[in-house]
Amino acid sequence: MAKLLDDSWLEPYKDKIKMRAEKARNRAISLAGGAGRLSDWANAHLYYGLHKCDDGWVFREWAPRATSMWLVGDFNSWKIDPEFEVMRIPGSDVWELRVPLERISHGQHYHLEMRWDQGRAERIPAYARRVVQDPSTNLFSAQVYEPDHPYLWRHKRPKVARGGKTPRKIYEAHIGMAGEEARVSTYREFAENLLPRIKASGYDTVQLMAVMEHPYYGSFGYHVSSFFAPSSRFGTPDELKELVDEAHNLGLSVIMDLVHSHAVKNERDGLSRFDGTDYQYFHSGSRGEHPAWDSRIFDYGKTQVLHFLLSNCKYWLEEFHFDGFRFDGVTSMLYHHHGLGTNFTGYEMYFDDSVDEDAWVYLALANKVIQEVLPGAVTIAEDVSGMPGVASHLKDCGLGFDYRLSMGIPDFWFKLVSEQKDEQWSMGEIFYRLTDRRKEEKTVSYVESHDQALVGGKTFFFQLGDSEIYQGMAEGQENLAVERAVALHKMARLATYSLNAGAYLNFMGNEFGHPEWIDFPREGNGWSFSHARRQWSLADDPTLKFKALGDFDRVMLTLLKSLSGEVTLLTADESAKVLAFIRADYMFVFNFSSESSYPDFGIIVPPASSWIHLFDSDEKRFSGQGRIEPKQTFSTVLTKANGEIVQQVKLYLPQRTALVMKRARKCV
Repeated sequence: MAKLLDDSWLEPYKDKIKMRAEKARNRAISLAGGAGRLSDWANAHLYYGLHKCDDGWVFREWAPRATSMWLVGDFNSWKIDPEFEVMRIPGSDVWELRVPLERISHGQHYHLEMRWDQGRAERIPAYARRVVQDPSTNLFSAQVYEPDHPYLWRHKRPKVARGGKTPRKIYEAHIGMAGEEARVSTYREFAENLLPRIKASGYDTVQLMAVMEHPYYGSFGYHVSSFFAPSSRFGTPDELKELVDEAHNLGLSVIMDLVHSHAVKNERDGLSRFDGTDYQYFHSGSRGEHPAWDSRIFDYGKTQVLHFLLSNCKYWLEEFHFDGFRFDGVTSMLYHHHGLGTNFTGYEMYFDDSVDEDAWVYLALANKVIQEVLPGAVTIAEDVSGMPGVASHLKDCGLGFDYRLSMGIPDFWFKLVSEQKDEQWSMGEIFYRLTDRRKEEKTVSYVESHDQALVGGKTFFFQLGDSEIYQGMAEGQENLAVERAVALHKMARLATYSLNAGAYLNFMGNEFGHPEWIDFPREGNGWSFSHARRQWSLADDPTLKFKALGDFDRVMLTLLKSLSGEVTLLTADESAKVLAFIRADYMFVFNFSSESSYPDFGIIVPPASSWIHLFDSDEKRFSGQGRIEPKQTFSTVLTKANGEIVQQVKLYLPQRTALVMKRARKCV
């Protein structure tokens, strides 16, 4: 708790912080049964659902308000059959069916026929591990997935050094839109085509979106229906395993978006009103509905809901060898108001009655289970509220996340380029915004994720260059708007990456300035895939500046491998538009001026050091003008400033250029 309470502003809330941590500890003890491990309790996926055993098949479902239930499918001609009636276990809310081995086969389709007082409906089993959609009816059904030979893992996970010094470089990706063709791409295509590209680009972690099954493709995977089923539109479960396995072979960690913040409203193929009630998995009434997302809100206080969600965490780690999770919608989970229309302006807002204490406890328990199952697994919280303790260790009374997403950074960059003229940009504000985080936390910094380019938005590069990119991206072609866009795209990314507090994220394709926006096939666009794909040919064409942007991103990530430690601000010159700082053995100097180049710009640096040019954004290989001589050494000179003798390095700083130097030597 000491690290968290280094923030003196938390002193009035010390008892509240301790109370939350104690509540989580007590809940873990009660669930685990005294001295047991919580992860040993989180095995609902091994009990519920359809399982093949040595002596037959067993199916179980939790449905408290059901009055009768049948399994119907290919194996009984889709008719209610006494042999496949699921019976309530006496004295419980659990239903069970056992049938001989020969009655059910791999590949067969099925669903539940369920009845309750004054109602009946078809349902997809809550723990179904594979769910497929019938192309003729568009209806979903569960599918038996028990191949003769289970997948054999070939490669070990990469070593994940939790708390290590090397920044984690995360490549956010969507399987379906990862190809260039106008269609849904597959797990295998991603493994064959994208993983080598990601590795070569210098990233060390792949973050996969939309893995959990979701009925509507355009939801980007955030309206989940079947929490234990990988999306079948991309391929089979074994093909997803092959993808993860091959990533590990390349030394890449793989994390996935875990959507436990809400669930799709769909009733036939989701969890909503599963047993006829609106309160089985979710809160009843208006509290159980998300007003902005048109979805259902879990009741995190229920033991069976905790069993479902905590087991889900364990399942993806063990069954598919994922290396961690990005938890979606943490802000929405933590507050009864879901963060909607709320500006978090005071600490009291983190400790008042608006906080959902049950959700806080669930998130702490989830991190506990994850670390028990896979020590060193990475968890990232999508939280914009700034709640203290989100990315603090459980032992310090925090929630246990490794990172918090710095969601304010992309908002800042897009607001800057859309609302202010270049000459109005404040160097001090840029530095402040990129370093604004809680002292005890690690964060994930990024210029843009998928969020910024959804319909109604634009990629950062398109925001900068707009329609001029259609006619001005050829190498050697002069176009002032494109030159500005190319320069600022590189500078924004370098500034964000070099000032990150633990990790950096990029959405696939945006490293090379992918144009336009993201729009999934829908009735409003004629079911077009033109904006739900990635145009890799742009990045591979040496005659286009897109390739230069991708090359800059790769050089930035591969040459700057060990950024860690404190940042020392050297100057934030508002009149010259120059920002400079030191981190580790690197010095970063940015000239954001749109008009002025400086032939001999002096920057005061720490004593007894000289600096070697590492790379700069103006190099011709990055579609620059090549105005800085490469690999030169900059020695310090003595000068007087504020009555003191200091050391200064003098640099040639072309306009809209960023320069990276590495310390050459230190005198002892």
